[in-house]
Amino acid sequence: MVPSLQMRPQRPSTSPRTAPEETPEMSRVIALAVERAKTGDREALQFLYVRYARNIQSYVRSIVGDDHDAEDVTQIVFLKLMTVLERYEQRSVPFFGWLLRLAHNTAIDHLRSRRAVPVEEVRGADERCSDDGELTMTVSAALATLPAQQRDVLFMRHVVGLTPGEIAGRMGRTESSVHGLHHRGRRAMRAELSRMNAGPCTVAA
Repeated sequence: MVPSLQMRPQRPSTSPRTAPEETPEMSRVIALAVERAKTGDREALQFLYVRYARNIQSYVRSIVGDDHDAEDVTQIVFLKLMTVLERYEQRSVPFFGWLLRLAHNTAIDHLRSRRAVPVEEVRGADERCSDDGELTMTVSAALATLPAQQRDVLFMRHVVGLTPGEIAGRMGRTESSVHGLHHRGRRAMRAELSRMNAGPCTVAA
């Protein structure tokens, strides 16, 4: 069973390319968490987010050069993780190295999108977006239109899988205010996906 950890990621480290220290026992736990996350286990995804979010955010910050953009891109990385994790094979590369590569591609996509340069110019032929990738980008684009707190609540609730009480503690708000943000965010998300002619994505989100 994946052990429960404190749900608030620590402040990003000063060495973003360095993986968290991993003992042999922790390596086994991480491998188990990855396999469980592949099956859609929400607790396992929470574990991976808490374990690696600060390192990924630091690494992304070194690419995009802005703290707020780094937070946004880190959320997109873990949103993408839900759709691409099944492609990861432990024997090919350590999980953290694979996650860094996903973060790098996502950060580059972010920079290129700000400059209106097609993503295809950045990626190789073997990295084209699949249907899952297009779905992820659609959901990410819709999330980006929401006010920051609504977006954060939806991300923590539906991607990381935190409870309303955990989200309230993380944000320093009451649980009732989190429910309000969640309700308004879902309504705004549905409207935005409908505007983008992607209404069915609401279920996948």
